[in-house]
Amino acid sequence: MDLQGKRLLVTGGAGLIGAPLASRLAEDNQVVVADDLSNAAPENVPDGLEFVEADLTDPEAVAEVITPDLDGVFHLAAAEKYVDTDDPRQQFEANSSMTHNVLERMREVDVTDLAYTSSSTVYGEAPRPTPEDYAPLEPISVYGATKLAEESLCSVFAHSYGFDVKVFRFANIVGPRFGAGVVPDFVEKLQDDPTSLTILGNGRQEKSYMHVSECVDAMCHVVEHAEGPLSVYNLGTRTTTSVDRIADVVSEEMGLDPDYEYTGGDRGWTGDVPKMRLSMEKLRALGWQPSLTSDESVRKAARELVDLTR
Repeated sequence: MDLQGKRLLVTGGAGLIGAPLASRLAEDNQVVVADDLSNAAPENVPDGLEFVEADLTDPEAVAEVITPDLDGVFHLAAAEKYVDTDDPRQQFEANSSMTHNVLERMREVDVTDLAYTSSSTVYGEAPRPTPEDYAPLEPISVYGATKLAEESLCSVFAHSYGFDVKVFRFANIVGPRFGAGVVPDFVEKLQDDPTSLTILGNGRQEKSYMHVSECVDAMCHVVEHAEGPLSVYNLGTRTTTSVDRIADVVSEEMGLDPDYEYTGGDRGWTGDVPKMRLSMEKLRALGWQPSLTSDESVRKAARELVDLTR
C-alpha cells in the first residue's frame, strides 16, 4: 500500500510505538488514533491528529473507529505485556478479542489492508538468529501464545476474506517514553535509589534491542513494498545486548555507579526468553536494514529517557 493520501487508523496510537508511527504516517496521510489510555497518557497522542478514546474489546467501540472511509488499519493495541504473571487469562482474552473485533469490523466495512504488530515471543526458545519460517512455533509465555493466536486470526482473514496483512514480529523496542521494559525500569529504579540497582535474573539475559524510530521506518517500508496476502517480517537488529550491559549504559547516562543486586536464575520472570536474536535477512532482501546496533539503540533510548527527567 502506498502510504500517501490515505485515511488510516492506528490503534494503540498513544503508545511507545503507536505514537511515533501515527506521527510519521500523518506526514502524508490523514490519521485517526484510537487508544483506551490504559498503558499511555493522552499527551502522547501527536498534536493535530483525530483521537478517539476507545476500548477495542467492545465491538461497539470498534465500530465507531473502523469506518468505511478508512484505507487501512495499523493494529498495535494490546494488553500490557508484563501483566502475564498477574492475570494471564485477562491478557489472553483482551488481546484475542481486540484483534478479532478489529478483523470482523474491517470485513463488515470492506477495509482489507492491515498491519498487525506481533512479537518475537511467538518463537519461544528458538535457535538464533531466528528466521520468519522457523517451526514449530512454541511460545513459553501467555503473551507469546496470544500473539501467535492473533497471527492465526490474521492468517484466516488474509486467506479467506481477501485481506492484505503485514505481520511484524518485534524484538525489544526501546525509545523516549516511560513504560514497561528494562531501560525505563532501570532509569526509574536508579531515580529512587542511585546507589543500588536490582536486576531480574542473573543479568546475562541477552536480546536484540531496536530503537522505535527505526522500527517505525521499517514498518512503513514493509507496508509499501511487501507483496502477498500475508507477509511476516522480523523487526530487530543483528546484534544483541545483555541486561548487565543495559545496566551499565543506563548508569553511565545518569552519571551513577550503583551496586548491582540480582534476583537469581536465568530468566527475569516466568515466560522470559533469556536469549533472543532474530534473522534480518528477509527484511534486508526487501531493501531495508537498521543503522543502529542493539547497544546503540539502548544508549539512545536511555539518553532520551534520562533527558526527560532533567
